[in-house]
Amino acid sequence: LFYHLQRQPLERVLPQLLERSVERGWRVVVQASSDERVDALDGHLWTYRDDSFLPHGTARDSEAASQPILLTTSDHNPNGAKVRFLIDGVPVPADAKDYDRIVLLIDGEDEDAVTAARARWSEAKAQGFEVTYWQPDEQGRWVKKA
Repeated sequence: LFYHLQRQPLERVLPQLLERSVERGWRVVVQASSDERVDALDGHLWTYRDDSFLPHGTARDSEAASQPILLTTSDHNPNGAKVRFLIDGVPVPADAKDYDRIVLLIDGEDEDAVTAARARWSEAKAQGFEVTYWQPDEQGRWVKKA
């Protein structure tokens, strides 16, 4: 699933998508490009809403395998996640077929990120994956465009 972020930053979109995943009982891995990004997301997911938080941990935690949401920079899967979110242009992992969903979040304001996402789209289709493209409408709701 390709999510084209427009008019909303990752820090606003990602928690909403993670909430939906947890509500469905899915275990999730979020792979970022740097430890600094993981640390920033770790703090953000505890505080992004006053009335809620997302149960999560990082790959550096001793209880990483028990986390419903795991933040990492690696392509490993210690919590047995079936959904993997890729941010910051992180490549699709070699074990992509082991997941029920791979979600690529694309910064629509970054032309290099959009170009890279187009290449990943073509690669995913060539490998036989069912790919979908989602973009927000004027009200910020996700609409399937392809």
